[in-house]
Amino acid sequence: MSSFSRLAVLAVTALLLSATPSRADDSIPGVPRELLEDIATGSRILADLGVVDAFGHVSARSPANPHHFLMARSIAPAQVTANDIMEFDENGEPVDAKNRAVFLERFIHAEIYKARPDVNAVVHTHSPGVVPFSVSHTPLKPLYHNAAFLGDGAPVWDIGKEFGATDMLVRNNAIGKSLASALGDKSVVLMRGHGDVTVGPAVKAAVFRAYYTDVNAKLQAQALGLGSEVTYLSAEEAAKADGVNMVIMDRAWALWKQKVQSAK
Repeated sequence: MSSFSRLAVLAVTALLLSATPSRADDSIPGVPRELLEDIATGSRILADLGVVDAFGHVSARSPANPHHFLMARSIAPAQVTANDIMEFDENGEPVDAKNRAVFLERFIHAEIYKARPDVNAVVHTHSPGVVPFSVSHTPLKPLYHNAAFLGDGAPVWDIGKEFGATDMLVRNNAIGKSLASALGDKSVVLMRGHGDVTVGPAVKAAVFRAYYTDVNAKLQAQALGLGSEVTYLSAEEAAKADGVNMVIMDRAWALWKQKVQSAK
């Protein structure tokens, strides 16, 4: 091979390497790759389970900076990969956007992390099962053990009461703060005519709660449709069942994760 040919090969190789992002380039300083994978997996799980479609998002508090959080760029949940995850500051602004589009409703996450130091993960969905409960006077209550976390209550937040006629989106910090206030110390808050938000100590817990909030809502609507009084979990039953769920939810997470990984 001539000297010119060798130089040409080296030049092409260098160009290809520079155009291909490395694992390090895709990382966020101080954040384990596993956490980025959990956010991506949780997004795809909720899409697979039918809780989200083209809209919705999963986030996690940054272990490197507790005032920051991690969430995907603006992309459909089923398409999220670990490489799509970005870092956001306490006000919901991207730390390094790199010309990537961001979710308009990132302020949901920013304000909940500010208000709830116990929360390490947040999920926002437009759950089809939940929306009817956000616009009716029927409270969402736990009627079976997997949704026991609803025993603490599921308040409904109405954006119109404080902000008048809007496009129904949480598009700034003031609206996000109002939503976080309505959530209070609960695991779930319903958004009138919009969807819901679930929170948890880890991504798998927030995803678990997002799914079973939707399932419970559908079951409750069916039970109410039978036309007789519905028996819900008592406060004591809910507390005991939720304690068990927090221990065994790894089983559900492993199953759901296997399904979305095999579908790649």
